[in-house]
Amino acid sequence: MTFLWGNNRRFNSYSNYFTKQFGGRVQKISIDAGFSCPNRDGKISTGGCTFCSNEAFNPSYCRPEKSIKQQIEEGIEFHRKRYRRASQYLAYFQPFSNTYKPLAELKSIYEQAFEAIDSHFPQFPPRNDMTSKALETPKIIGIVIGTRPDLVDEALLQYLNETHKTHYVMLEYGVESVYDETLKRVNRGHDFATAERAIRMTADFGIPCGAHFIFGLPGETKAMMLDAADIISQLPLTTVKFHQLQIFKGTTMAEEYLEHPEHFHLFDLEEYIDFVIDFAERLNPDIVIERFAGEVPPRYLISEPWMKLRYDEVLSRIEKRMEERNTWQGKRFLATTA
Repeated sequence: MTFLWGNNRRFNSYSNYFTKQFGGRVQKISIDAGFSCPNRDGKISTGGCTFCSNEAFNPSYCRPEKSIKQQIEEGIEFHRKRYRRASQYLAYFQPFSNTYKPLAELKSIYEQAFEAIDSHFPQFPPRNDMTSKALETPKIIGIVIGTRPDLVDEALLQYLNETHKTHYVMLEYGVESVYDETLKRVNRGHDFATAERAIRMTADFGIPCGAHFIFGLPGETKAMMLDAADIISQLPLTTVKFHQLQIFKGTTMAEEYLEHPEHFHLFDLEEYIDFVIDFAERLNPDIVIERFAGEVPPRYLISEPWMKLRYDEVLSRIEKRMEERNTWQGKRFLATTA
């Protein structure tokens, strides 16, 4: 069986998206440019999101005391050992809120990544011509900017729109939940309407847009989480990332979990596999799924043992279960949105 995306995978995969865009595998290189977060420095709150532990996601080379160029160079070497098929890379501004500075400062920071891009592509081709470039040597082909949906405005988006004409640019928003009650409970500091507005505005400026969601946040039932698929499907998103709730040591949520574990429902592996497949069935097939689950070093976790599995193993089990169920992303999309 051949699916909508021109391959035999049962979901709209991130790897297939970039193969179509650039002719081969693309790997993100995390960059810590020393940004802060208004949910930590007092502008919104000093507590931060209750689940947040940025250290858990930062690879060893990713440190703000290093220059962006150095992090890119070390990141390429790090990922070449782990992902040998990758020869093209995206500079991923990941930790904290990477649009949380005046526009002039943001331009200076992003330009450091663009300088690394242009050192590999001295005459950067139009994006439609990238696939004609040889892939023998590592290349930085663009940037991904992780941020909050309440930290973008038209001036920034206009700048990124102009930049996107010559360099690949994506904005990736931490949304986490479509329910305001949940967002308030985890001290997110914005409502879902803010996220929806940012996503639509980003798409209106022609900039690829991703969003991150967490399954299993306190107070949400399975039915609520599955219903979120219908809401997300109506957004002009390019990509989505899904994570199971992971409880990280040292977070406010860890304290809550240790005091009141009965308030939490943490998915076991088999339950989660069937849940995310149910979710994918209802998800718009045009939206690219970057991840189905999260993966962090086990030393950061106090939650379920299966969450220490490598993502590749979890994904393999998800795809096998999809085949057993003879299902795919979007199978029930029309039925649930009609």
